[in-house]
Amino acid sequence: MKKILFFCLGTLLCGLTMTAQSVYDFTVKDDMGKEVSLSRYKGQVLLIVNTATRCGFTPQYSELESLYEQHRDEGFEILDFPCNQFGEQAPGSIAEIHQFCTANYDIRFPQFDKIEVNGKDEAPLYTFLKQQRGFAGFDTEDRLGKLLDEMMRKQNPDYDKDPSIKWNFTKFLISRDGQVLQRYEPTARMSDIEADVRQALAAGKR
Repeated sequence: MKKILFFCLGTLLCGLTMTAQSVYDFTVKDDMGKEVSLSRYKGQVLLIVNTATRCGFTPQYSELESLYEQHRDEGFEILDFPCNQFGEQAPGSIAEIHQFCTANYDIRFPQFDKIEVNGKDEAPLYTFLKQQRGFAGFDTEDRLGKLLDEMMRKQNPDYDKDPSIKWNFTKFLISRDGQVLQRYEPTARMSDIEADVRQALAAGKR
């Protein structure tokens, strides 16, 4: 009976992802476990990111907060989804993660419940995001980018051919009408991301 229920649930979620027209069609859980429809963010430019607190990229929290503070009054929002799938670098409860982030990086943007972004238990939102934008490639001029590329290519020479999330701090830029504009791997420069955010914000004013 349980197998049948899980199969039906999986079929339903798969159907939702296939029929989704924008990120507004998805519901997620906030850091208190309350369901939140992403339709509440209609009209805003979004940056959706999977994060971790014990990663070489964790200092990006500071850059993200700076970006948020610069553009939040223009209709910009960052949606933070902690994920423990990469090197188990996001341990602890969402409450512990939130406390760490506020104490060390003074973040103000919303954090949501921990999720999985790959595999059978991945959040439907991330299934949709990956369908819209595949892997964008690591910057191999960056030290961490070079290490990640070498590590993953040893495991699978064609790792870059599939759209799965490769590591923490992968980001998706969403337009004011809920469409996926860009995907950024964790080695992408924040200055480049900010330029795209500015462009998306300006486009929505026309």
